[in-house]
Amino acid sequence: MLPWSASLAGRLDEHVITSALLRDNPLGDPDQRPLWVCVPPGYDDEPDRRYPTVYVIQGYTGHLTMWRNRTPFRQPFPETADALFAGGGAPPAVVVYVDAWTAYGGSQFVDSPGTGRYHSYLCEEVVPFVDDRYRTLPGPAHRAIMGKSSGGFGAMITPMLRPDLFGALATHAGDALYEHCYIPEFGKAARYLRDHDGDIGAWWDDFRSRVAFTAKGDDTLLMMLGVAACFSARADGTPELPFDPVTGALRERVWQRWLDWDPVRMVDRYAEALRSLRAVWIDAGTRDEFSLDLGARAFRAELARIGVPDERVCFELFDGTHGGIDYRYPLALGWLCERLSA
Repeated sequence: MLPWSASLAGRLDEHVITSALLRDNPLGDPDQRPLWVCVPPGYDDEPDRRYPTVYVIQGYTGHLTMWRNRTPFRQPFPETADALFAGGGAPPAVVVYVDAWTAYGGSQFVDSPGTGRYHSYLCEEVVPFVDDRYRTLPGPAHRAIMGKSSGGFGAMITPMLRPDLFGALATHAGDALYEHCYIPEFGKAARYLRDHDGDIGAWWDDFRSRVAFTAKGDDTLLMMLGVAACFSARADGTPELPFDPVTGALRERVWQRWLDWDPVRMVDRYAEALRSLRAVWIDAGTRDEFSLDLGARAFRAELARIGVPDERVCFELFDGTHGGIDYRYPLALGWLCERLSA
């Protein structure tokens, strides 16, 4: 496999979208965001044909241009998705790559006083932008969202919150069952904060003053600060940790705010929306470092409990960890496109 970029059979359009909803966001992040739209082979040859859409969102610390990153002997997802359509492996679709980066490394695709209105940005600005400019099939029956890790979390919750827009999802090792994926990190974070007198704000100032990820615990503390900004920010935008930064003990009131965003625990609140979905892909590696294989199994079990038909769900635990699972993306994309095109 050649180690440089390959030409596409379809077309990748690069846009910049100016967001009114992200203007004056709490972190001062840009309100102009890149947006990529990939149209499938043949799009320009059939001017009357309309297409399903699949929105792709990134994991924590991911940003849009990372979709071009190349690893040895593997192609990046825009190329494998294009090859899927070019080879006839799936009905063609428009694939949209969304940027939701923040200064903390991610937005969890929710609206928060600590980061900004990223859920509303996705649903109320990005989706209409794409539908206005491309020949898409309207309605949730022909629109899906997919992602890995935090992107997998966003893919799970977005159709719950907006079933009027999204009728299908694919989650790869999405954040779920928080007692297993988050609580083990709290003790680690409290230990790392000893070097900063238990003050995550002091760590953040230090982090920004040097080369990123050069101190032990940077990755853990960034996740704690960033997710707290998304799930448990105070009204003034200050992130509030769900554990005591000195002892590591749970702060039950704050922790409950995180649990309210656990997709497994959200199922009953959004059962009707979930039952309306026409396709749900769930997977994770059996050796996932954050135990997200347990979250995937729990989410699948909850869907079965509320009556989501088995034929609408594809569930698999595969041998693997949290990383290097990008080969799963075109598998899920093809499966979604078959159902979005029906």
